[in-house]
Amino acid sequence: MKKQYNLLVALFLVIFLAACGNESTNNTNTKDDDDSATDEPITLTLFNADGEEKEFNDAVAQKITEETGVVLEFDYPVGGNEEAVPLMIASGDYPDLIFAKGDIGKLIEAGAVIKLDDLIEEKGSNLKAMYGDQLDRLRHSLEDPSIYTVGTYGVDSPVWEPSGTFQVQLDVLRELGYPEIKTLEDLEAALTEYVEKYPEIDGQKTIPLSLLGSDWRWLITVGDPAGFAAGLAGDGQWAVNDDTGEATYKFLLPEIKQYFKWLNGMNAKGLLDQESFTQTHDTYISKLSSGRVLAIADQNWNFGDADMALVADGKEWRTYAPLPVTLGEEYVHQGIKNYGYTGGWGIAISSTTEHQEKAFEFLDWMASEEAQILVNWGIEGVHYDVVDGERKMKEEDRNRMNTDANYGKETGVGYYVYPFPQWGIGAVDSSGQPITPNNEEQIIENLNAAEKEVLSEYSMDNWTDWFPPAEELGVSNHGQAFSYNIEAGSDLEIIMQKADDLTEQRITQAILGDPAEFDQAWDSMLEELEAMDIARANELMTQKTQDIMELWGTK
Repeated sequence: MKKQYNLLVALFLVIFLAACGNESTNNTNTKDDDDSATDEPITLTLFNADGEEKEFNDAVAQKITEETGVVLEFDYPVGGNEEAVPLMIASGDYPDLIFAKGDIGKLIEAGAVIKLDDLIEEKGSNLKAMYGDQLDRLRHSLEDPSIYTVGTYGVDSPVWEPSGTFQVQLDVLRELGYPEIKTLEDLEAALTEYVEKYPEIDGQKTIPLSLLGSDWRWLITVGDPAGFAAGLAGDGQWAVNDDTGEATYKFLLPEIKQYFKWLNGMNAKGLLDQESFTQTHDTYISKLSSGRVLAIADQNWNFGDADMALVADGKEWRTYAPLPVTLGEEYVHQGIKNYGYTGGWGIAISSTTEHQEKAFEFLDWMASEEAQILVNWGIEGVHYDVVDGERKMKEEDRNRMNTDANYGKETGVGYYVYPFPQWGIGAVDSSGQPITPNNEEQIIENLNAAEKEVLSEYSMDNWTDWFPPAEELGVSNHGQAFSYNIEAGSDLEIIMQKADDLTEQRITQAILGDPAEFDQAWDSMLEELEAMDIARANELMTQKTQDIMELWGTK
């Protein structure tokens, strides 16, 4: 009987202890932000609107986890799906961190992301130090001056690598005796002369000018270059008076018409790639990588893979030089203008995450000096060495940065800069050293041999020397209008979307049409814009811009 009693007691104790263990485990799982209960890393999911498939397992990622206790799990819109954020809102299923670009306003309206003001004040020492007097540029609006996002762009980011303007092959400049190419007329003459001399390159037909207008890149290879050629700043679809804040939908301007009429003429003369509005990005990059495309109008980050491929293939003379080409010499190119810290876009923390404080601590750490050195330079002894107190990239890593499109993805070096908080390429650390290896001195050092030879012929050190200096252009009072958060469902958003869809379609048709019919096609487009009340959009965008300037204290 006693043995039976002892057996029952022992069995009861086992059951009781097991139940207590289960209860303890359950309590740990349900506690909000009880991240200190375990030494295991916390996994934070991050939706990146510009993301791609990637495991958080490279050397830099492992070091980030070691320092923060965070592992990132990436989500991204497959195939550039623009409905990713609306679908997220409809389901109510949010990741821990969200980089939604221009859709952040929809998330704010849905209550999907949290205000960061108190966290920044209480725990954001690195973020406060990084943004300094630019912190107000993170605020959402005059009506709701809360901070919901951090990151995306560098705070101190001078332009040392011109981008978004016309780019011409180095061999074109060499073969033509290093001409001055300042206007569209100069550019057309140079391309015409070169293609007459070399109708084929490496056995393939020479393409004078190629664009990529088949998808959203229409904006950066067709729309944006028109603005630069007309002397406008980089405000996307808008022309903004930086003193008054007055905004005009730029396709209403006669200068923009003049640019597209030139493109129409280029097409009629056979100087524009016939696949410019149908080719895929892969096809475009393949063409550029072959070396037979003489000129493009594009952002560096969009064709960088082709540039690396050309260098790796020993075709340095087929890489490109950025030119400050305008409609005429009376226009001032804004290619290296300083926009200040624009704010607007950034990473937000979802309202449903169980790890709000941990997520914020992670973002704040990413703004620290330690993190900035790590994400920009990599790991000491692995990717760079310290020589005489200064960081120097290892030769193999520097070469791969310039020739291998997969370098960042494989090593993590430079991969976790965007869209996280970043000091910017102009910043220096506490020892006075550049915070990134992409400072101006290194950019010049990294130029390939053909680039250096061309620059020498023009008595320049860097491509920026070709452009009107940033000091003369001034610092923007309003940032860049394309990054403003436009309220979901507002009149401005609705008219803008209709106008953007219309102009992309009608301008493409006008470029490819008969030159004799261009004026009529353009006038018809203006009538359609007027009918959709584009004047109202101008008024609303002007008010938005003036509100931003008041919020920032620049009005």
